[in-house]
Amino acid sequence: MHILLKNVKVVAPSAPFHGQQQDILIENGIIRQIAPAITAGSDAQVITGDNLHVSLGWMDVFAHFCDPGQEHKEDLQTGAAAAAKGGFTTVMIVPNTQPAIHTKPQVAYVLSQTRQHAVQVLPIGAVTKNLEGASLAEMYEMNEAGAVAFSDGIKPLQSPGLLLKALQYVKAFDGTIIQLPDDQSISAHGLMHEGIFSTQLGMPGKPALAEELIIQRDIELAQYTDSRIHFTGVSTAKAIGLIAKAKASGLKVTCSVTPYHLSFTDGDLVQYNTDLKVNPPLRTTEDVAALKEAVLNGTVDCFATHHLPQDWDAKVLEFEYAKNGMIGLESCFGALRRHIPQLPLEQLINMLSVQPRTIFNLPAQEIKEGAVANLTVFDPDANWQFTTADIASRSKNSAYIGTTLTGKVKAVINNNQVLFSSSL
Repeated sequence: MHILLKNVKVVAPSAPFHGQQQDILIENGIIRQIAPAITAGSDAQVITGDNLHVSLGWMDVFAHFCDPGQEHKEDLQTGAAAAAKGGFTTVMIVPNTQPAIHTKPQVAYVLSQTRQHAVQVLPIGAVTKNLEGASLAEMYEMNEAGAVAFSDGIKPLQSPGLLLKALQYVKAFDGTIIQLPDDQSISAHGLMHEGIFSTQLGMPGKPALAEELIIQRDIELAQYTDSRIHFTGVSTAKAIGLIAKAKASGLKVTCSVTPYHLSFTDGDLVQYNTDLKVNPPLRTTEDVAALKEAVLNGTVDCFATHHLPQDWDAKVLEFEYAKNGMIGLESCFGALRRHIPQLPLEQLINMLSVQPRTIFNLPAQEIKEGAVANLTVFDPDANWQFTTADIASRSKNSAYIGTTLTGKVKAVINNNQVLFSSSL
């Protein structure tokens, strides 16, 4: 397959062509030529348009594809299509499937089912057997099989003793534990952030303390073990402050935030929109401002969509009974450009493409002649309305539907394939 990108602006600080308008010729999955003007043969697929930019392929570090076990919400193929629609060429998926991704065969299943896709799907292995939080899973074997990191996903580890053992265990292969910070013994029945709006709406609240205690505890465990931990879904000002302090101390601590924690606050729940029921819950205006500042100053390492599909029956009912979660792959880039416009494009792209691979020890990608083509093509300034037609996921639980986003993906190129966002 021959692909020609015409007059695209390269956004890749490590590339010699960074910031330049170039043509890029790709032949059989390899970047063959980069020059101001390239004439390709009649068999070349030409990608052209106004204000097109190209970067290294983007990577998401925390998504749920529900396969095996809940394919009515999402499966590996629809999840990969949603990722491509959002500009992602690599996605790390959580182990909260049925059965859980907690043994070598489950890791092999994910890799074998997605090997031919343009989107690389990388399984996160479970820390505990069956995600029960009682005993460690076969992490070494899963690592050998291709698990990229370890986490109990949307069921965060509650036992400090077990997490301590896990942090010690993964040091043997320089692995990383991913923790969604939530002390489930604190206001386990909380439906939203505990604050003024939870009181006004008459809903049980979940205090910020539930997140902050786990982060404080786990930082201590990471320091004790000298091991690597990644916090995802960080949502409070104090939590991000604890992480900043740990990083300044030289600990092996990294973190990611979701686009929706940068877009919405607990005040947006006044209409009881169940698509905004997420965990950790939406926080205050002050928390959102602190998160945005942490993105700008580099405390936040990367973004995580927390793409969590829910079927119609799980969301269209009373708020109390609705399931947590929101899909987020297709809307990620547009939401970030809309809601944190002061973030320089170069920094945003670095957080989407380079930093996730660095955190999880994946091979670096390059934009240069002779390199494998793993690219995202996009217009960073296009304003557009997000609708269900823009969703490739099997589920449609997104609070961004009907809103205006900024920045639109044109195509992804990977594994000697090109997928256009408009035709997925």
